[in-house]
This record gives sequence, C-alpha cells and structure tokens, in this order.
Amino acid sequence: MFYWVLKTVVLGPILRLLFRPWVEGSEHIPETGGAIFASNHLSFSDSIFLPLVVPRRMTFLAKADYFTGVGLKGRLTAAFFRGVGQLPIDRAGGRASEAALASGLRVLRRQELLGLYPEGTRSPDGRLYKGRTGVARMALEAGVPVIPVAMINTDKAQPTGKKIPSLVRVGVKIGEPLDFSRYEGMEGDRFVLRSVTDEIMYALMELSGQEYVDMYATAMKDRIAREKKNRAKEAAEAASPGRAVSELEKELDSHGLEGDADEAGHPGRQRRAS
Repeated sequence: MFYWVLKTVVLGPILRLLFRPWVEGSEHIPETGGAIFASNHLSFSDSIFLPLVVPRRMTFLAKADYFTGVGLKGRLTAAFFRGVGQLPIDRAGGRASEAALASGLRVLRRQELLGLYPEGTRSPDGRLYKGRTGVARMALEAGVPVIPVAMINTDKAQPTGKKIPSLVRVGVKIGEPLDFSRYEGMEGDRFVLRSVTDEIMYALMELSGQEYVDMYATAMKDRIAREKKNRAKEAAEAASPGRAVSELEKELDSHGLEGDADEAGHPGRQRRAS
C-alpha cells in the first residue's frame, strides 16, 4: 500500500512536475508475468525514476547498507526502502550472492517485475561497465525475459554525493525484451552466463549511447581511489618541511654544483662546468 501511496499521491506527482520524465519504448513493458528490467546505473535516483514510469510495481534489490543505518536518518531510510518493497542484499559475494539470487527469484516466481543493475554499482564516470553474471543466472533460472533500460541524465540531476538534486529533465529508454529461452537448463554453465550477460550489456550500450569499458565498475572505482590517495600523499610530501631544500640540492647536483659545506663541515668547493 505504501508503495502506491508514494508513487501516485505523495512523491510521484512532485517528481513528475519537477523533472518531467520522458519515456521511450513503453510498449515493451509487459502487462503480465515476471520480467527483469536490466538498467544502466548512473545515479541513486535511478531506482526512483524507473519505477515511476512503469505502471506495474517494480522491486529492486537494494544494498544492505540502506537498511542498517543508525540514528534518525538511518531509521527513516530503512523505513522508506522497506515501505516501497525493496529487498536488502549483501554484495560481499559467496553465500551473500546466493541469498541475493534467491531473493530475486522469489520476486520473479510471483510473476512480478524485478529491477537490476548488471554493473553492480553506479558508474564512476558515466561510462558503461562490464556486467555481472547474476542477471543472466536469474533470467535463466526463472525463465523470464530481460528488458534493457537506459536511464538518461539522472547523473546530471543527482550526481554521486549530491543530496539535493538539480532540476534537470530525465529520460528512460526501454528496449525490446531479450529472450534467452534457448539457454534453458544451462544456468550452471559460466560461459553461457557470460554470453547472456554480454548480450544484455551490448543492448544497454546501444540503447544508452554510453562508451563501453570491458572491466568491472568496482575495479575502476578502486583504481580511482588509489590514484586519489597517491595524489594526496604526493601533495602532503611536497608540502612537508625540508622537501624544497631536498629538491634544490638535487637540482644543484644535476648541474655539477656542490653545497656550501662537505660532510666534514669544511667549506665546500664550488665547481663550475666548463
């Protein structure tokens, strides 16, 4: 009930008025039956705007952090996600991944719509990254179609880290359903899972117009974090006492000039290059 109240009475009308979301390909939304909506992931608000434009109820697998916050803000966030029917998942891998898979399959077997982000996390730079094979495994085990979805301009409306969104018009492109029934019973074959996932990512690339990067978004985020840490370390070292003197001595040495005194404390001899 809370889901429909938010969508049709409280939050939905305000979002439609402020952001005027446009939709392309709404004819591809199935009227009945289970299906996976596989979307690119540019912003936190993707999980708000996509269900807003889909007439049927949609459930997302949300990271567990949204349900475990402390304080008033944490409790309100958890209440909101539970109220709109989102399911917490642990993205640590192993048994956690199996639990997430089971949660998604329960939704699909109830003939409902499940929203997934094959990249596993938000894009760090607006490009499209390699997909995780969980989406393929769910599609094959549940025997449901995968509908590619491209979110447009949600990263401009609410970039990562920005709490208050900008009033930018956002769009949703919904592609033709992808049928993988030809792989029925092959959900245990990792080569099949990779092939299905790559086909989904190709459809997302075509739909969104994003540049594709053949690496996981989490790996790129780790690389960016390391580079940022290294730059901060270099900046701190450059600002540390004695750094300028050390660099000056190296510069003098490179030009064949000695310092004012040698190690024994005697006046140094200046050498001039001829």
